[in-house]
Amino acid sequence: MSHSTPDTVSEVLARGRLGIPSVVFFVIAAAAPLTVVAAGATTGYAVTGVPGIPVAYLVVAAVLALFAVGFVAMSRRIVNAGAFYTYVTRGLGRPAGVGAAMVALVAYNAMQIGLYGGFGAVLATFLRDQYGLHVTWWVPALIGWAVVAVLGVLRIDLNGKVLAVMLVAECAVALVFDAVMVSHPAGGTVTFGTLAPSHILAAGIGAALVTAITGFVGFEGTVVFSEETRDPRRTVARATYIAVAATGLLYGLSAWAMSVATGPDRIVDAARADGTDLIFNLVSPHLGSGIVTVGRVLFITSLFAALLSFHHTVARYLFALGRERVLPGVLGRTSRRTGAPKVGSVLQSVVAVAVLIAYAAAGADPIVHLFFWVTVTGGLGVLILMTVTSAAVIGFFARIAHGEGWWPAFVAPLLATLTLTGFLAATLREFDILLGVDARSPLRWLLPAAYAIAALVGIGWALILRATRPQVYDAIGLGADSATVLLRRTDSFRQPV
Repeated sequence: MSHSTPDTVSEVLARGRLGIPSVVFFVIAAAAPLTVVAAGATTGYAVTGVPGIPVAYLVVAAVLALFAVGFVAMSRRIVNAGAFYTYVTRGLGRPAGVGAAMVALVAYNAMQIGLYGGFGAVLATFLRDQYGLHVTWWVPALIGWAVVAVLGVLRIDLNGKVLAVMLVAECAVALVFDAVMVSHPAGGTVTFGTLAPSHILAAGIGAALVTAITGFVGFEGTVVFSEETRDPRRTVARATYIAVAATGLLYGLSAWAMSVATGPDRIVDAARADGTDLIFNLVSPHLGSGIVTVGRVLFITSLFAALLSFHHTVARYLFALGRERVLPGVLGRTSRRTGAPKVGSVLQSVVAVAVLIAYAAAGADPIVHLFFWVTVTGGLGVLILMTVTSAAVIGFFARIAHGEGWWPAFVAPLLATLTLTGFLAATLREFDILLGVDARSPLRWLLPAAYAIAALVGIGWALILRATRPQVYDAIGLGADSATVLLRRTDSFRQPV
């Protein structure tokens, strides 16, 4: 049996390049605020028929803040780009951790690749309406893919600057639009009906809560970039809370502002009639066409920013798994010049372009079949990961670590686990509603079943590693320290018996 010595230089990400602002930009960019405001909130109103979408965003933000208590407490003790994978491993065991890793790869790839459908379709429509250029959706999608592929192997701090400019601009436009809508209320009176707590008990609120959750996917990415921050234990905690608070307030405010402009009793019908154009149609009579056009452009860049952020997330998951030899070790290599996980980044780009070509060849609808179905499925996967990770936090502090108080180590993660489990049950029960398909459609079970299959594959692979490559199995979840374990086990194999 031969064992290659790990290349420790190639297994270290570029350290110290990200501060709190850069990490916040990455994770909020993944959440794509203007996309959520213009598309997510209106879709929530239209699909669920529930006027309580604003309060749903606020409730979800509160639940995710509760989840973040244990998540952040664990981040102070574990610094690893593997994020959920590492936390589940350290809290629930190696097989569960590898199962979570496979779920994460499916979920984040789904989020990233699904966004290309929205980006390509929205940009193609914009070019047609503004400039009379008629291009099919996959042309701008492939152009966006090429730019993401290049940026994915460059310095992480350069990417942070790109996302910062886009994010500040789109949030500013969203706030301007909110101010315009609130200052021009339907009937001349500002109403707060869609913020009433009673909506939490209304029929269909489960689907509304699930719709709201998808708007926050990406905030947990603070841990993914922890190895590249200047002070991981301080940066991750602050960036996580800032991301949850900022996105929750912006989503809740914007969804409420739209209901003010239409009237609470007409918001659902307006969302169904106008779709993603609703917010632009509501502000157009009160703003110059130039500002509205800027808003539409930033809607497109919001989608691009999310594409770039999720690309980095997938690349770093692949890096973490390659570094620990759970997946081929070549994935653990980084660029000596930029510090980026180059092989993982290239692999994600290859998978993405293959899916885009397949959808284009099949003539599938980029909005319904790629953007909507695939990203909703990706959001389900992240919800599964958050639920399992909350349970893992309890297991970690109960079995391994000490010194944390009852609130971060047990009470908060237990409450988060129970609440997220309820959200997950509601998601599975109403998944046909979220997809917009018939209740008897096999898709309502086939798409969620992909995560069960991924988890079983991961668990099975971990058990195979335990039996055939114990040195790799022992290094699972150890991150940068895995090289030490692998070297120690390799040396032990070389000793004479």
